[in-house]
Amino acid sequence: MPARFKKIIIILFYIILQGPNAVYAANEESDASKMPEASMNERVLNVPGDHERPVALQLTVLTPSGPGPFPLVVMNHGSDGKKAPKDNPRYHITFSAYYFLSRGYAVALPMMRGFAGSGGQLEHHGCDFIATGLNNAEDIRAVIQYMTAQPYIDGQRIVVAGQSFGGFNTLALGTLNIPNVKGLINFAGGLKESDCATSEQSMAAAAAYDGAHTTIPSIWFYGSNDKVFSESTWRTAYAGYTAAGGAAELVAYGNFMEDSHNLLGFPEGLAIWGVKVDTFLARLGLPHQPIYPEYLPVPVPPPTQYAAIGDVGAVPLMNEQERQQYREFLTQPMPRAFLIGENGGIASMHGGFDPLGTGLRACKSKGVKCSPYAVDNEVVWVKPLLTPVPPSTHFAALADANAVPYINDQGRQTYRQFLTKPLPRAFLIAGDGTAVTTQGGFDPLGRGLAQCKKVGRNCRPYAVDNDVVWVKPAQTPPPRILRH
Repeated sequence: MPARFKKIIIILFYIILQGPNAVYAANEESDASKMPEASMNERVLNVPGDHERPVALQLTVLTPSGPGPFPLVVMNHGSDGKKAPKDNPRYHITFSAYYFLSRGYAVALPMMRGFAGSGGQLEHHGCDFIATGLNNAEDIRAVIQYMTAQPYIDGQRIVVAGQSFGGFNTLALGTLNIPNVKGLINFAGGLKESDCATSEQSMAAAAAYDGAHTTIPSIWFYGSNDKVFSESTWRTAYAGYTAAGGAAELVAYGNFMEDSHNLLGFPEGLAIWGVKVDTFLARLGLPHQPIYPEYLPVPVPPPTQYAAIGDVGAVPLMNEQERQQYREFLTQPMPRAFLIGENGGIASMHGGFDPLGTGLRACKSKGVKCSPYAVDNEVVWVKPLLTPVPPSTHFAALADANAVPYINDQGRQTYRQFLTKPLPRAFLIAGDGTAVTTQGGFDPLGRGLAQCKKVGRNCRPYAVDNDVVWVKPAQTPPPRILRH
């Protein structure tokens, strides 16, 4: 496992590894494990912003491996309103960037002036949101001009996207109608200014201006439980944009996690917006199929309603130790994944770019087949198909080892040991009198029958869990003697 994944991933395997592993740690930046394992060929540059207001902008460029030329997406960042712009981190960790890398794009992530490592100061215009957007759009245009001059960029195929403050700036960039910008993608875009008491109205006015001056098609993503922009706010902005003539598709996807404003922060979000963006790009004649899947996490299965996430008793685990690990899993921050081994054992992961994929790979490295039980706050468990258990026959009392047919003294001792094992369990008898026991996992009876079949034995179940299911073979009647 690469060192960068070890920062905040806890791997727990009980039974499989016969004890808990320690927490992995590495001297990497705290967010490194949120990035894909695949190489992104990252460049961190200083490039000129708007030539009429000279400033150096910090720009992160990510590309797939190879010389290109790659189509270009410019992904614009949001803003943490609790921090000063300079204290916002450099924008380079987002599932949107990984999505575009998987489709073969180069990704440019500029920091607006005054943010992170960019020079200058964020320019405030009070309630004049139109002026704020246009100022930022000029800097984004300068970034596009720089990128399209690079030999590894296909300057004929450009997409501009953004999240929150970045989505607002993306829509403003559309008013410049830059040649070869084919589409705009707005993830929960908007703006709030502390020195403006009418931010919602100003946002609506800016949206109407953008729609009236943009010929580039766009797609907008908003959720109902957005903690930054209310549904009425973004619906009003969308209505004003389209009424003014802007071509925009709205994807109103309802509630997402605890805050739909963070749609790009979790792999589950990809299931909502990935397909929609694929379709949008296809309409524009741009690449939209995954050609580098290593940049994306393992898809999260849909919720199954098997049980409530907090119902520890419903989890098909083998012992109290594993149940305690599930309780601890529930206290971990998201993203997180809890997996169960087919033949026993668990894997519990939290943090990182792809905890579910990391758990599946950890299981595979131990030669174990695991299935996800829970991812983040959803139970995704699909109950496996089990070998039908024969009904109880009352052939003998469960604890009566002397009643077990065909086996020898050693087999009877094996049966007594079987009775001490926790459920689920199965005891089988082969045709040659060999005793076969299996315990734990999803389907101990099925595993026992499969083991017998591998060595050419014909096995029959004697006891499953706490029931004797043995059926005494029918006696062959003596031959009839015909008398004449």
